[in-house]
Amino acid sequence: MTTSAEAHKRYHGPEFRRLLAAARRSLERNGGEITGSIGLTNPTTAERNAVIGITGTYRPADVRRLTIPLTTLDESIRNVTGGSLRDLLERIGPELRFRADERTTLDQAREEILAEAEASPLHTAHPWYRQWLADLASDGTITGLINKKDTHLFSQVIRVLEQLYNRSSDAPPIMLPALADATTGDTKALNPGRGALPTMVLRALALARGIPLGSGAEARRELWDAFDVIVDDLASRVLVLNLPATGQGLGQWLTDAARYGTPFHITLHQLVTLPITVDLPMVYVCENPAVLRRAAGELGTCSPPLICAEGRPSTAFHRLARLITDAGGTLHYHGDFDWPGIEMANQLRTRYQAQPWRMSAADYLSGVRSDSDHVQMGGKPQSTPWDPELAEVMERESRAVYEEAVTDTLLADWSPTVSEEIR
Repeated sequence: MTTSAEAHKRYHGPEFRRLLAAARRSLERNGGEITGSIGLTNPTTAERNAVIGITGTYRPADVRRLTIPLTTLDESIRNVTGGSLRDLLERIGPELRFRADERTTLDQAREEILAEAEASPLHTAHPWYRQWLADLASDGTITGLINKKDTHLFSQVIRVLEQLYNRSSDAPPIMLPALADATTGDTKALNPGRGALPTMVLRALALARGIPLGSGAEARRELWDAFDVIVDDLASRVLVLNLPATGQGLGQWLTDAARYGTPFHITLHQLVTLPITVDLPMVYVCENPAVLRRAAGELGTCSPPLICAEGRPSTAFHRLARLITDAGGTLHYHGDFDWPGIEMANQLRTRYQAQPWRMSAADYLSGVRSDSDHVQMGGKPQSTPWDPELAEVMERESRAVYEEAVTDTLLADWSPTVSEEIR
């Protein structure tokens, strides 16, 4: 006597594999209905014999395609196992997935998510919010959240954005863990690497600022900082020289450091917790700390006020630069004569109306002639609106001139007489 287990086991054989796979596709497509026919192209001998056994109809050995009604297959399986085709498929596994039902469920979930998002006051008040929502709906992000059963994350994103936009203008900056705890109950929920939640928030904030979403930790810090959210206020810092300021604590320390001509590192934490005012008409900006180090060593207190980007401007750098320009000061920038250095010059001109200093075509060519250790220039060429000829000669020469190589020229501009006039 054949047991149920033995009866089902026969359908695990290779002669039934393609046949049952085709039956599964048909049932999933038709909501489980046993309707229509399935077929096999170029059947093996074993497959042909299996179909003959199911249908009771002979098929020649050279047949190119076999077709069998699903009702016939279902009836045969019932005779052998006592259960239906659907029962057999789900016993073999995996569970059947009915596409139409899934689409209906997906559509309903999408409508619920979009309805919640559109109910936020941000939807009416801000075009960037509507654009952000449309982007997430069209690029598969919302569908991905539904499929992963992570739709709660979308509610959390909306709470984060509403929290940021509901804060009063005079509210102090908030630490990222505190924001995450207030909106999600998890202090680490907005940390990098925590999946879709921080990514969706940052996409919204970038749209709100009208800027591309940059990559890298510093770009994320800067974007959070634009909304008074502090990510790591101790890691972000800016190096300065001879930058006297007013304000308790930090202002006093900077003024004392300038009195002795000694470099000083300012952390973002200090800028946030110990507010300062910088009332200087002109502040120089360099890219490489070696330039500031030489200015401190060779000019000391006679060096004009100087801040250093240290390769890539940090959030602390940007906060300090904004303090200077908001008080009426002008930034004069010098960086490497390579395409990243030119890109930085353009960024500082756009954000702070910084004036390029010693960054003309003549300055570049002078550096090329005096520097024997040339490095071939790479990267994407940038425009130089302050001196269009500069971009042309840099493309032609295709040689980088780094700031350290022209430091003598920079220091010559900072004569004691000029420094005293500036200070």
